[in-house]
Amino acid sequence: MKFSTQEEYGLRCLIRLAKVYGQPKGLTIPEISKAEGISEANAAKILRILRLGGLLESARGQAGGYSLVKPPEKIIIKDVLNILGGRLFDDNFCTIHSGNFNLCTNSIDCSIRSLWQLIQLAVDRVSEKITLKDLMVSEEEVITKFPIDAIEQQQD
Repeated sequence: MKFSTQEEYGLRCLIRLAKVYGQPKGLTIPEISKAEGISEANAAKILRILRLGGLLESARGQAGGYSLVKPPEKIIIKDVLNILGGRLFDDNFCTIHSGNFNLCTNSIDCSIRSLWQLIQLAVDRVSEKITLKDLMVSEEEVITKFPIDAIEQQQD
């Protein structure tokens, strides 16, 4: 199980845009591409997904570019991940992975499905507590602010 480059680059583009939130001019595709070290085509694709997902707006002209539609502290990472790549586990998972049959042979009682559900729940619990603003700091600050045992305790 891996997060995709789309999710990685999408979050990086959003953090880049969060750093200029509130300024009159957005960032252009070439500016974001250069700053993040990704191709312009890839940046354009990701920015389009984020715009269609309701996180970004774009403007043309001299003061054009991409900008966040709401403040970084109002953008929940769980929502971002769902827009960029969907969930690690959803209800269609067993249908997609049914093997040679139309229905998975373990669909009645599946311990593997429960594992994927638990992992998805853990990802949801962490990602619903973190905003884009929370990621605008150093790696150490994020880990210090969101230790996993504190997140577990918040759910109890």
